[in-house]
Parts: sequence; structure tokens; C-alpha cells
Amino acid sequence: MKPILWVGVCFLLFGCHDKQTANKGADYPGTIADYTAAIELRPDFAPAYYNRGIAKGKLQDYEGAIADFTRAIELKPDYAVAYDNRGVAKEELQDLKEAIADYTKAIELKPNYAMAYYHRGRAKGRLGDTANGCADLKRAADLGSAEAREWYRRFCL
Repeated sequence: MKPILWVGVCFLLFGCHDKQTANKGADYPGTIADYTAAIELRPDFAPAYYNRGIAKGKLQDYEGAIADFTRAIELKPDYAVAYDNRGVAKEELQDLKEAIADYTKAIELKPNYAMAYYHRGRAKGRLGDTANGCADLKRAADLGSAEAREWYRRFCL
């Protein structure tokens, strides 16, 4: 099977790429193995690193997730969602300043990226920068993020 077809089968049949696989009973070790196999076949395919990073994050392997998101970014420097999720992993490791830098880069690449504003707003709030954190949460809410709207109502009004 051609590498790109194999990765496509993984995406379509197994939902490897879908963040919604956060359901109970999701086989994250199996997902990681699938993406590792895909990377062996096609080491220049950024989405495989990105999706393996998501699975590693679900298993709380944040350092492994950061490494995979970083490789995805190296292969595809405009990969806004990879910057955002690398920021999430850094935030889980309490590296809030670096997380904010990643969220900011995601926003630079994709100015209407609600989740990056939401994540950056939360991180700024955790650092005590309430005014700027609330501004980001409001922007995310204005862009349609229900989570940001709830956080904004709870912490900023």
C-alpha cells in the first residue's frame, strides 16, 4: 500500500486524527503505533507527527507531544494548530511563558483562531495578567468559542 494511502486509511477508518477520540476506551497506544508506522513510511508527513502528538498528550506524555508538535512545525512552519497544541502541552508542564509564545504564533498564522485566543487567555490569567487574559477570552468568545464565553463570564465580568 502506498504510504499516503495508508495514512489516509488510518484517518478515515480508524479516526486516528480525530481529537474526538478522547472517548473512554480510546486506544492511544495503538494510535501512537499507527502514526509511528506512518512516519516510518513517510517521515516528511507533518500531520502524522501532529496526530501522534495529540495521542501522546492524551496519555499525558507532554514532552513526547511537544517533540512531535515541534517536528510537525519544522516540516510545516505555518501549522497553526500544531503551535496551539504544543502550547497546550507546555502549559500542562507549567511552562506558561513558552505556551503563550506558541499561542501567539498560532494567532499570527491564523488570526481568527478562536482556540488559540482561548488558550492564551487562560494562560495569561494563570500568570496574573487578568486584563490581557480577559481580552483574549473575549476575542475567542466573539469568534464563537463557547468555552471562552463561559470562562469570560466566570472570570472577567
